Amino acid sequence: MEIDDIRSMTDEELNDELDASHRALMNLRFRVATMQLPNVNEIKAAKIRIARINTIIRERELARVVS
Repeated sequence: MEIDDIRSMTDEELNDELDASHRALMNLRFRVATMQLPNVNEIKAAKIRIARINTIIRERELARVVS
């Protein structure tokens, strides 16, 4: 998912997506530990996705404070 797609989400959707991404990251870590994950690059992609969502949430918080 691109940053523009994340920016188009509502605050509630962002929080839901953040929770889902955290759960997905946890599942990926379990799969790595049990040697069931063939592509370990998925972990990095999940972390980047979480960081992007957190960035958009923070941008919106700062925009509310300024205005």
